[in-house]
Amino acid sequence: MSEASLWAALTDPQRRAILALLLAGPRPVTEIAEACGLSQPGASKHLRVLRDCGLVRVTVDAQRRVYALDPTPMAELDAWLAPYRSRWTASLDALGRRLDDTAPPRKD
Repeated sequence: MSEASLWAALTDPQRRAILALLLAGPRPVTEIAEACGLSQPGASKHLRVLRDCGLVRVTVDAQRRVYALDPTPMAELDAWLAPYRSRWTASLDALGRRLDDTAPPRKD
């Protein structure tokens, strides 16, 4: 998995919706398609992208393909973002303090 393919996979809102759905647990492709308002071929194309970059894994259950979230790439992404997160948090905290200091008094 490359970082570029992971980022590219996450830019699509349909793929993010599929990942959010899979947070609740594994699902067959037909259920994913129905829940996301996609055709089965459309859902399968998105799932292939997610599988290729390691975000989901598939198991075969008789005639069905069941997809599950694989947290490993997200954990790697979270670790990569950690140093940036501390900068964002500090900046957002400073902005909050500034807004609190400059806000007009509230009338209750």
